[in-house]
Amino acid sequence: MNEAQRGSAASAPTSVPMIEAEGLTKYFGDFAAIRDVSFKVYQGEVVAFLGPNGAGKSTTMKILTGYLAPSAGVARIAGHDMSVDRLAGSAHLGYLPENGPLYLDMSPRALLNFFAEARGLTGIRKRQRIEMVVDLCDLRAVIGKPIGKLSRGYRQRVGMAQVLLHEPDVLILDEPTAGLDPNQIHEVRETIRKLGQTKTILLSTHILQEVEAMARRVLFIDEGRLIYDGPIDRLTSDGRGLDVHFRELTGAGAK
Repeated sequence: MNEAQRGSAASAPTSVPMIEAEGLTKYFGDFAAIRDVSFKVYQGEVVAFLGPNGAGKSTTMKILTGYLAPSAGVARIAGHDMSVDRLAGSAHLGYLPENGPLYLDMSPRALLNFFAEARGLTGIRKRQRIEMVVDLCDLRAVIGKPIGKLSRGYRQRVGMAQVLLHEPDVLILDEPTAGLDPNQIHEVRETIRKLGQTKTILLSTHILQEVEAMARRVLFIDEGRLIYDGPIDRLTSDGRGLDVHFRELTGAGAK
């Protein structure tokens, strides 16, 4: 990484790293999707992960969550190496992939019951957790309707409720507002802002206004390499918007 482009680290709410990428590299055949990606997200931080399409964001997130194995490097969640101790790490993790799978013929309540039992929740504890995430994600009005009949915004909220059932410390959210209208974006943003009060969150999005509303720190990735890690206000202190810096760091101005 160009040191002139690297920002100083944002003041971490705590010194406990909950998400760690150390030298992550992933090859698909001869193609390197990411190369030597390293960063830490500390307990209580909300960090935005930005880059153009194909830059390596989703690959990095999948490795962090244990869905992909790295070709080199180590990914840790709450101190657990996700290549060798994925179950322990997953107990701390909620992952919402872009276009996450939902069973469209099920209602939100049936889906939450299913996933709660899959995660080992039973009895009073299961009922309490379902009621809590239904209220947090504001699903009461659609709780008995088929998910296939819900708007995209409500489907995103159902997905969010599902990943919160087991009270994870860490949330990794890949494009949680993709394809939503402005009202739906606002609703999902408010949910994430609430969660950011108690969770560690790594958030990928293309909507830069959402970044400035929710995060203090930003990671930029381009062509598989991390090119900036630092506070948003350091980038925008020159009076120019985050969109200008995005183009400079990842567009023609960076080449």
